[in-house]
Amino acid sequence: MANSNYSAISPDPNEHDATSMSASTGSLRGRRRGRGKQDVGHHGQASWISSVINLANTILGAGLLAMPSALSKMGIFLGIFVIAWAGFTSAFGLYLQTRCARYIDRGHVSFAALSQLTYPNASVLFDAAIAIKCFGVAVSYLIIIGDLMPGVVVGFAPGAKDVAFLVDRQFWITAFMLIVIPLSFLRRLDSLKYTSVIALFSIAYLVILVVAHYIKGDTIASRGTVRVFQWAGPVSALAAFPVIVFAYTCHQNMFSILNEIANNSHFRTTTVIFASIGGACSLYILTGITGYLSYGDNIKGNIVSMYPAAAAATIGRFAMVILVMFSYPLQIHPCRASLDACAKWRPRRRSPSQESSPTRHSLVGHSVSKPRQEMSDMRFAIVTTILIVLSFITAMTVSSLSLVLAYVGSTGSTTISFILPGLFYYKISDPDSPHHQRLIKDEDDASEFAAGVEGGASREGNDNRDWRRGLLRNAALALAMYGVLVMVTCLSINIVFGASGH
Repeated sequence: MANSNYSAISPDPNEHDATSMSASTGSLRGRRRGRGKQDVGHHGQASWISSVINLANTILGAGLLAMPSALSKMGIFLGIFVIAWAGFTSAFGLYLQTRCARYIDRGHVSFAALSQLTYPNASVLFDAAIAIKCFGVAVSYLIIIGDLMPGVVVGFAPGAKDVAFLVDRQFWITAFMLIVIPLSFLRRLDSLKYTSVIALFSIAYLVILVVAHYIKGDTIASRGTVRVFQWAGPVSALAAFPVIVFAYTCHQNMFSILNEIANNSHFRTTTVIFASIGGACSLYILTGITGYLSYGDNIKGNIVSMYPAAAAATIGRFAMVILVMFSYPLQIHPCRASLDACAKWRPRRRSPSQESSPTRHSLVGHSVSKPRQEMSDMRFAIVTTILIVLSFITAMTVSSLSLVLAYVGSTGSTTISFILPGLFYYKISDPDSPHHQRLIKDEDDASEFAAGVEGGASREGNDNRDWRRGLLRNAALALAMYGVLVMVTCLSINIVFGASGH
């Protein structure tokens, strides 16, 4: 977790009297709660539930309605396993982000800050990948609005098809931009919690719609073969794999949540991850199974588009519009931060004696650069305006971004979800790093003081903690390697078998 006020800890590593230990322990606990003096302002005000809601809304999207089609390619048994596995690996990537955040001052955690600490000269590549990925997804949301709204209007008022502008996709993209523009200018992710609640109600309606049609059984006549243990073959299964993996991508907003959550203790942030990923996984499995059992192998990519023309299905399409509309600002938020980091990036040389955090000046014994400052109001407005205008122009001029999004998802999503969290934690938790040595010493001292143990028991506890840290570091490297494998697999699928996007 992100911590602050390291200056409250004595710089003398040999100072072990009870008074200094108590102060150190208290400081460490205070940092874990995120209540240091540096947190005054807009940081550390978000509640646990708003953090879960925003993260869950970032996860849940159009991928929910593609789960039945994915299960048709893999079979129910394998499909459920892949959905659960994708959720586990994504959750582990989020967990590694919370571990990395402990090395940066509270309120300043970002991919850019960690890049400066670990791979400073490659940080611009990381931020560019994040910006491109988020921008592409934001554009796809506007395209979905333009594609669905004419049908929604005609569904509610059949006579509207004779009115040209009501069935014009460009008109609806423009109209909905008037709603998303003010939301995109909000600085704090926590400010979007109410719109995220509305989006989650839309998700709930879509899930209920799919389950209700299955229970009602009005799709039996259109149902094809249902496979439980058999799959459609390795080619089809691999084509469905990226749909499931990319459906969990939310890592671009995790650092904002860590900066804003009021209680950033290890337990609270971990429960945010498990609640969000666990809830999404449950909905994916429920929708996937009931949707697949409704149509069998005759299922299409978007199950809502298959339901008979009726008010319920029309409302479902409108619910999807509401969902992507309120998800658009959740993509602009990290895209803006990454684009700003790219603009501020400058190559620098770093000697071994200058290996230090851009913010944790108290971890090492020499001066380093100041924390990254927030964007000024003018810069914030300019960057946001540029992103909105470019996304609007792109959505107005391009009717399909499926192929582009397939490649962006294959590279950007895997980079954000697996490769960066794994590489960052593997690098930053190097036992020889002065940052890591000082941080684990603070934790070990606090644990020993809290437990009241001495001598052999203390050494045994430290040995166990060292073993767990080593295991976690190796697991982080394995996640990064897994991310590279997923990237190669998904790119190969896109090249050989066509687009399959997020």
